[in-house]
Amino acid sequence: MNLNHIFLFLALVSPLLVLARGWRPSAPYHSWRLAAVIVLAVTVVAWLLWPDVSGYVGGAAWFLLLFLPAIALRKITQLAAQGDYESAIRLGAALQILHPTAEIREQVRLFRHLKPDAAHSRAFSSVPADHDIARSTRRSQLRSAPAVFVLILVNVLVFLFEISAGDWNDPKVLHRIGALEPHAVVAQGEYWRLFTALFLHGGFLHLAFNLFALYVFGPPLEGSIGTIRFLACYLISGLASSAGVVALNEIGLVHVSQVIGASGCIMGVVGAWAGFLLRHHHAPFAKQQLANVGLIVAIQIAFDLSTPQVSMAAHMCGLVAGFFLGLILAPGAARSSR
Repeated sequence: MNLNHIFLFLALVSPLLVLARGWRPSAPYHSWRLAAVIVLAVTVVAWLLWPDVSGYVGGAAWFLLLFLPAIALRKITQLAAQGDYESAIRLGAALQILHPTAEIREQVRLFRHLKPDAAHSRAFSSVPADHDIARSTRRSQLRSAPAVFVLILVNVLVFLFEISAGDWNDPKVLHRIGALEPHAVVAQGEYWRLFTALFLHGGFLHLAFNLFALYVFGPPLEGSIGTIRFLACYLISGLASSAGVVALNEIGLVHVSQVIGASGCIMGVVGAWAGFLLRHHHAPFAKQQLANVGLIVAIQIAFDLSTPQVSMAAHMCGLVAGFFLGLILAPGAARSSR
């Protein structure tokens, strides 16, 4: 997988999404629109002048002007909520170097005004510090998703096994340890490849992207539908993804020799979120979250179309399977069937 291509895609799509969200003149995204335009301009110029490294240049601009400020703003909000105005002020002052906006200046000014009151209230309070509560909350969130933790651990352990087996880019090595090969499944009856391929990856980057997506999307879904349902959704979506690739290859719609990776499972999780949200569309923010899922799917399709090394068939089969599983496995569906 070409890292320059991935960063180039990210540096183009992410600013366009920012511009799409803040296209109205009255929208409170002026500083973000400006940063997005700068990232786009830097990426396009780099692509015209140095196409072989344009992704790295655009990715660096995206990281400094969009990603890092977004993470810093979130951290500032957390620090202020915990009453740590001193740290929020310091981080806000540093952020103004990358993101010099009136909003940041107003926030820093407000925190400086609130700081003396916060210090006075802490001096006479016997309540435990908010940041201790926040840390315990984060720990409990991790504990509440045991299936996600186990799946991440299993994928890492299998990848270590791949390293011990030889070159993960060698088709012979991948064949030996269980890559999905439609011909081997159909002609030789090696159906176990439908399962084993879901835990193999073509390098550190491939593994990191899939595990990060699982870490982001997995815990909320597991918390909503339960651990057993989540595991069923993950594994069945993956198997449907593998089976779909084999079937489409047999009828000639796609032509693949080997497929590996947990991407079909991950897209199954995304699809299950869509099915779950559709079942509970009257819940607060459900429509907004469903729109976010649609955006994720659109980005994935755009990435698949621009990256011949990935299997769009595997992703879409996993997505469709996950969607129907989300409709079926949603807790509301289980209760109504009793």
